[in-house]
Amino acid sequence: MWRLSLSPDVSEAGMGGGNTGIQLGIVRGISYGVFGAPGIFMPQMRDLGSRLARVYLTWNQIEPQPGSYDWSAVDALLGQLGPGDRLWITVVTASRWATRQATDFLPASMPRDVAAYQLFLGALVSHCRGAVAYWQCNNEPSNAGLWSGSAADYADLATVFARTVRNADPDAQIVLGGCGFDVLGSNAGSEQRVFFDEVLARAGDAFDVFDVHLYDAPQRIPAHIEDARAMMRLRGIDRPVVVGEYGGPTLLGFPELDSVMQSVMMEALADGEPSLDSADLAAQGETPDRRAMRALYGKMAELPPTLQMFMQGCPPALEARRHRIACREIVTRNLLAMAGGVTLTLAWNLAPEVPNYRDPFNLMGFISDKLALLSYQHDELSRREPAAETFARFAALMSDATAVRRVDTDLGIVAMEVTRERGPLFVFWAEADPFTGEDEPPKLIEWPWATDTAHVCDVFGISRDARPASGHLSLGVSVTPLLVSA
Repeated sequence: MWRLSLSPDVSEAGMGGGNTGIQLGIVRGISYGVFGAPGIFMPQMRDLGSRLARVYLTWNQIEPQPGSYDWSAVDALLGQLGPGDRLWITVVTASRWATRQATDFLPASMPRDVAAYQLFLGALVSHCRGAVAYWQCNNEPSNAGLWSGSAADYADLATVFARTVRNADPDAQIVLGGCGFDVLGSNAGSEQRVFFDEVLARAGDAFDVFDVHLYDAPQRIPAHIEDARAMMRLRGIDRPVVVGEYGGPTLLGFPELDSVMQSVMMEALADGEPSLDSADLAAQGETPDRRAMRALYGKMAELPPTLQMFMQGCPPALEARRHRIACREIVTRNLLAMAGGVTLTLAWNLAPEVPNYRDPFNLMGFISDKLALLSYQHDELSRREPAAETFARFAALMSDATAVRRVDTDLGIVAMEVTRERGPLFVFWAEADPFTGEDEPPKLIEWPWATDTAHVCDVFGISRDARPASGHLSLGVSVTPLLVSA
């Protein structure tokens, strides 16, 4: 058994950025009101313990014809907000009449007329003034499937965006990014890193917070957070880092699957990046990406179990294991980011874009469908996935949290201390392979504990009360995080 003596060598992350506490948000999705009627979801988010939603709105939705505004999706969104609810809106520069690439969905592109864009954006921000805490100009602009244009184009647009938002709502914050795995997972000098460096050089004053997206192995999160800060420092910029998207497990967390997925992606993108207009999507037949996915499903039984678990209809034991990994990573991803000074995170994502629709041969669905926290029962967004239960449990424990620090233990475990108004919360887990780690025996440790009792709960909701002895608490720490409070 390991006995720990706390060392003074502890790194603490305060709140920063003027925040008074840690915020746990959830992304609704990327197409609110595009593929169907804009639905109600804020009550379900509140039930999970989150009061901050990130929602995408497109230019085409709001101004389908020049000078003619349709506020139905925006008003459906605003109408479901309650006291204390807040929004992060990502404005997608997609229009069938107003942008260089005509589409109502993706990829976003530059306006044909900047003055028309300013009128649209100013009207939108004014319409929402007071309800939106964060405004973002498009998403992952270094990703060619999401942004059709150069870094200089995006920097110019971000500058116009910031000026327009600040004029219409000076209290709102402006988000740059997001900066995804295409940047954070690439080497120095990569095309994607050069893209973001040029944006930071040209638009350094056009944002208040820098958005990163965290989907690969959780243990890489501290380095990614520092990487984002280093990119800003290189251009003399010091702004808070926020996590606009995170989720796991994903294929990015299993490098051994890279060769299989590279083959699939090459076949899927044989005709280049597709345009994702809603009309085109509805009419699509057997496109290259669907043929690639159909071929992958055709040999499903031969694939590694780590890949099968991401597929629809996989064996129940693999589905259950993926759920358990997802529950663990709700906690570990958040705490690793927060220990690096992040105070705002948003989980990807709340629910499927379209009720009761799941297409196993849709490439993007294959990548992210199983990350949804909720699913539909008939037309009602009411069924919680296991990760949603963990999110709600974690949100309740973190509701008054103000800081997270990582304690250096030298015990082969991760130990986090969460500062809360009601008293500290400690979280422990062992670093291990995400898929096979749960099969390893726990590591027995003794942790200094000053009170007579402790409440121990794991991420699955299994709890017990423990009594310390000789000022120490005995714990069996495994890959499944334990959350311990007095």
